[in-house]
Amino acid sequence: MNKLKTDFAVIRPTNLFKEEGVRAWFTLKNNQYRKQNSIAGLNLGYNTSEKKEVVTQNRLNLLSSLEVNKEWVAFADQVHSNRVRIVIQGGTFPNTDGLITSVPGLTIAIQVADCAAILLWDAESKTIGALHAGWRGAVGDIVPKGINDMADQGADPQNMKAFVSPCISLKNFEVGIEVAEQFPDNFVDYEHFEKPHVDLRRFIRNQLQEGGIPQKHIEVAPGCTFEDKERFYSFRREGKKSGRMMALIQITE
Repeated sequence: MNKLKTDFAVIRPTNLFKEEGVRAWFTLKNNQYRKQNSIAGLNLGYNTSEKKEVVTQNRLNLLSSLEVNKEWVAFADQVHSNRVRIVIQGGTFPNTDGLITSVPGLTIAIQVADCAAILLWDAESKTIGALHAGWRGAVGDIVPKGINDMADQGADPQNMKAFVSPCISLKNFEVGIEVAEQFPDNFVDYEHFEKPHVDLRRFIRNQLQEGGIPQKHIEVAPGCTFEDKERFYSFRREGKKSGRMMALIQITE
């Protein structure tokens, strides 16, 4: 993955970095930024304990550094659902965990802090998607639903490229049996820990492949949000003091 020269540390997906017609980013914690705030770093989530005006300014500063039009960004007001919406304008879309668009210049954005953000791009149809997948969204099939909804817009899974953001690792994703049983057994470790542990990253990769996206088109970012407190926010580690990272993708005009 490539670092973008900007005021903030971000990841640019390698498999999208060289693609014409698309720009994509995943923000890091930027721990040295705004250390005086109640949540230090580049916190981009309104669903945190930080003051709304602080988050708003963080978002504006990020968008300015990425040269993204602040009026032309669609945000999902996420609720851990499998709801995906087709969007044609900027704004905040309630009760939504996935956004899809074919509108050039429109940026779509997802926030995470242990869950995975999935960015999708089909160069042939010029369609993009951004999905939020924690365990609820993952077992609720937001990934195959997002792929199917993009296909309804003319995209072909065989042409799609996918990026899966850093998220919580198998080692640190301890769950109760009621959660573990919602995943196929081969994505749950029942043997090496006191309680079950879920491999969310591998489960999502498998869903992308089963949805028709070629393995060579799927990039899964390394890094565990829980373990790496310098680079990532983690709700499981920090609780209500956790901020949010953001994944953004845009069809260039």
